[in-house]
Amino acid sequence: MANKKNRGALPMLKLTLPIAMEQFFRILVSSVDTMMLSSYSNDAVAAVGLVSQYSFFLNILFSVIGTGCSIVLAQYLGAEKSDEELNHISQAGAIMVFAMSLFMTCLVIFGSGWLLDRYTLEENVRRYAWQYFVIYGGIFSFFNAFSLLQGAILRSYGYTSEAMIVSIVANLTNVLGNAISLYGWFGLPVLGVPGVAGASGLSMLVSCILFFVFIRRRKDVVFHAKGITRVPKEAFKLVLKVGVPTAGESLSYNVSQITIMAMISTLGTFAMSAQVYTMTILRFVFVGAIAIGQATQIKAGYYVGARQNDLVYKKVFIYQLAATAISMVMIVIVNLVKRPVIGIFTDIPEVFDYVSVLLIYSAYIEFGRSLNLIYVGALKGAGDVRFPVLYGIFSNWTLMVLGSYILGIKFGLGLVGFWLGIGTDETTRGLVMLLRWKSRRWEKHALVK
Repeated sequence: MANKKNRGALPMLKLTLPIAMEQFFRILVSSVDTMMLSSYSNDAVAAVGLVSQYSFFLNILFSVIGTGCSIVLAQYLGAEKSDEELNHISQAGAIMVFAMSLFMTCLVIFGSGWLLDRYTLEENVRRYAWQYFVIYGGIFSFFNAFSLLQGAILRSYGYTSEAMIVSIVANLTNVLGNAISLYGWFGLPVLGVPGVAGASGLSMLVSCILFFVFIRRRKDVVFHAKGITRVPKEAFKLVLKVGVPTAGESLSYNVSQITIMAMISTLGTFAMSAQVYTMTILRFVFVGAIAIGQATQIKAGYYVGARQNDLVYKKVFIYQLAATAISMVMIVIVNLVKRPVIGIFTDIPEVFDYVSVLLIYSAYIEFGRSLNLIYVGALKGAGDVRFPVLYGIFSNWTLMVLGSYILGIKFGLGLVGFWLGIGTDETTRGLVMLLRWKSRRWEKHALVK
């Protein structure tokens, strides 16, 4: 039975490696995606880029429920709760996902025109943006939301390999669909942007079906419709208690990133390009830390649910050392081979020099980020959600945004000033989360009493 399995004994590598592979593959495919679209039309790239930020916000809304379910389930599994109680949490997530996706579908389909009228767009760009958002963000909204929920449930039971397989198949479906839509393979008509949106939506449908199959195959994963009308209110409250603050943090972080990009745009096109290219390279650097952070959140939930607080307290320090070591080794390697790496993105001397310098300062950012990802993951897994979220929002806007503005623009340090501001936010936040973990105040926030 699901509630009799010692999930805390799951090897960390077994959890982490599939998550790292999934993240790496997702980054790789999104880069290929952009390249394919750029070969079709610059207007299409601009249009999809514009509405992608709104699609991302939709994902954050849907992730509220997935994240909440994942954290609560991990603690319930550690506490060896009954199958019925485990199922209630998953059912509460399914009910909320259904209601939210239905609402968002109507909002996107009927509100996209109004939203796009707020921008000054060329007719071509506006048409592409409307087509993409209505098809992917509207029509396929349910499959996107349910895919995120099922993936979160499967990972919380420790089945990260299955989630990795689903991600890879879904992403390959997306790339193949894009190729057919844009290049007219197999003698099919070139569908353009509607075809690309349909391919993205189809990948979510494939993802949904595969997750359903894997969940049905794993007999210890308790998620079925029986008794769905009798889900107690407490299940909904628990999921939202941890999910909502986490979404608020994601929203704040991404809006702060948009604000920083707006400030960097005042430094010119070369500076903006350098920022984008450097961040693209760094995504491959912190893949390992992200994977260990997500696995730490799952493990912390198991241990806290099982009341093995002393054990998890010590283990999290080991996880952090591993994440920091991987990040530091990766950033050193990138700096050693940076000339050919930067050359993949640009041959403009000014941009090349910018990126070359920023990669050196990135060591400061990645050190802090590795602390953040692990300790924030551990605190959230333990149920201590509010503190890291509230402090994270405060730090994002004071140290990162305000600090970047003062150093980059007021002190005239340019992009390096922005990088120092971002690094100071990551590092001080990471150290504060370390102190929070050491204080052991998280122990009173367990979701399982």
